[in-house]
Amino acid sequence: MPGKDTKTVIGKISYTNAWPLFYYVDPQLLRTSASMVTEVPSVLNEGMKRGDIHIGALSSFAYAEAAEQLQLLPDLSVSANGPVKSIFLFSRGPLQTLKNGTIALTNTSATSVNLLKILMIKALGGNPEYKTMEPNLELMMEHADAALLIGDNAIRESWYNRGKYHMTDLGAWWKDFTGCSMTFAVWAVNRKAAAQQPEAMAEITRMFQDSKRRSLKDLTPILTEATSRIGGTAAYWQGYFNNLCYDFDEQQQKGLRLYFKYAYELGLLQQDVKPELWRDNIRMQVKE
Repeated sequence: MPGKDTKTVIGKISYTNAWPLFYYVDPQLLRTSASMVTEVPSVLNEGMKRGDIHIGALSSFAYAEAAEQLQLLPDLSVSANGPVKSIFLFSRGPLQTLKNGTIALTNTSATSVNLLKILMIKALGGNPEYKTMEPNLELMMEHADAALLIGDNAIRESWYNRGKYHMTDLGAWWKDFTGCSMTFAVWAVNRKAAAQQPEAMAEITRMFQDSKRRSLKDLTPILTEATSRIGGTAAYWQGYFNNLCYDFDEQQQKGLRLYFKYAYELGLLQQDVKPELWRDNIRMQVKE
């Protein structure tokens, strides 16, 4: 855990979907000593569970697995009330053909993998075989009937393989099945770090929230960077970011609670997790 003389470690998701919440986060502007590590969700998930990363983003499912060690930060998430446009199941045939097929899963996240398992059982009544692989669509399709990709890998393949495979957007499928939004990533703080350095954690949380406000007020610099680094057009990225929800209000919490409930019912989680916010702590620090 960070003490007075050690650095706080901030976890940053490398995928573009989280850029608005990190774009204006600069550890050098903080009063506390901090550094930031940028990784795919699976690496951040493990860091948050171990306590090596003290505050930042992680997969919703990974938060649930480590809920006893973590508290959620308010007003911050990557959610979608319908299509998410960056989490796709690519398949040779329609969904019905996959009920007893083989599906290759990306090894870069946990939330989407378990969302797919929930939907395959509860929405489709299926029982496919799963294998975890590196996120390479053509290689995955050599070994399976379908492949799940997330983030920038999924976005690129949605551009280049349009028409070659059936594409199922997991955010849209979840919305059709439940009527709820889906939260794919959350922001959390380690409980011990929050207890030891509440003012520092509150300052970092406010920087996340300020980055969200500034980014959504003017997406132009983010659109420019996305087209330069990933490809596509500014119009595509404008639509992509505007489609996502970065809040964590009752609507997002309701959908996440249902996701956790289903995961627990299917044995994917060991307990039925209720999201717990750190809101009161932040308000207390702001008032002092």
